[in-house]
Amino acid sequence: MGTFKAVRIDKADKGTTAALTQFDDAELMDGDVTVRVEWSTLNYKDGLALTGKAPVVRRFPMIAGIDFAGTVEASSHPQWKAGDKVVCTGWGMGETHLGAYAEKARVKGDWLVALPQGLSARDAMAIGTAGFTAMLSVLALEKHGVSPKSGPVVVTGAAGGVGSVATALLSRLGYHVIASTGRASEADYLKSLGAAEVTDRNELSAPAKPLAKERWAGGVDSVGSTTLANLLSMTRYGGAIAACGLAAGMDLPSSVAPFILRGVCLLGIDSVMCPIEPRKAAWQRLASDLDRAKLAEITTEISLDQVPEWGAKILAGQVRGRIVVKIL
Repeated sequence: MGTFKAVRIDKADKGTTAALTQFDDAELMDGDVTVRVEWSTLNYKDGLALTGKAPVVRRFPMIAGIDFAGTVEASSHPQWKAGDKVVCTGWGMGETHLGAYAEKARVKGDWLVALPQGLSARDAMAIGTAGFTAMLSVLALEKHGVSPKSGPVVVTGAAGGVGSVATALLSRLGYHVIASTGRASEADYLKSLGAAEVTDRNELSAPAKPLAKERWAGGVDSVGSTTLANLLSMTRYGGAIAACGLAAGMDLPSSVAPFILRGVCLLGIDSVMCPIEPRKAAWQRLASDLDRAKLAEITTEISLDQVPEWGAKILAGQVRGRIVVKIL
């Protein structure tokens, strides 16, 4: 047994601390697959865990990081063998199970998805939980019947991780995308991803009316709170909003009016405990539907020792697009 580098979160007198340190192999948790982690990524939830701004971490010590891509080192699971390339997102990693900001991870084989053909491990983490969540949201809108012919779709928090991938995916699929952002300086960036229109998030920040003028057939919301309430009030008859985030808060100051007078649907998107078959379907669609050039455009690479610093940046709204973390 030996040690490996990891970003470790510990309890402190006031809050928590996060630092790159050596972690002992013997402290790894139970699992039937051990993976050599090659790439990870930085999501909003990772920022919350690293800074202690929300009670994401529920055991200590914790290795931060909710997703990874890498190569199987050892396995007693029948589906996996040494040398297999795998992706893992969610399942409580970085919360209740030791996570991904480490050179090694031990997890349950049932949590893993084979790295899709045509995607590198770096590509998979440029997508990461944020991009995976965006794809689940797109699939939910499609299942509801929202198509490019239905009308415009809105994406909130569009310059963030979920929003950037959702904008790129929806535009490539032929949708007229209205990108909502609080950063006017990102308008050119969002248009380069395929946004047809860019609007200021302040348009969605006032207290929501029970019903407002119908503006879109559907949307992907990573913001929550008043923003989501406004989206619902402005959704066309029979439309739907996929809700997948809470950057502005967990509350929903809305009414039943959009649901019972316009037949609007609120589609809940969970990427953490999502069953394995929808996971596989989402990753296959990401491999086929996401423009690699656009993925490269929205991606910034950092090293493992920069993770704590960038965790604070993502919460401060100073991160655009996706962040990949080079582990090995």
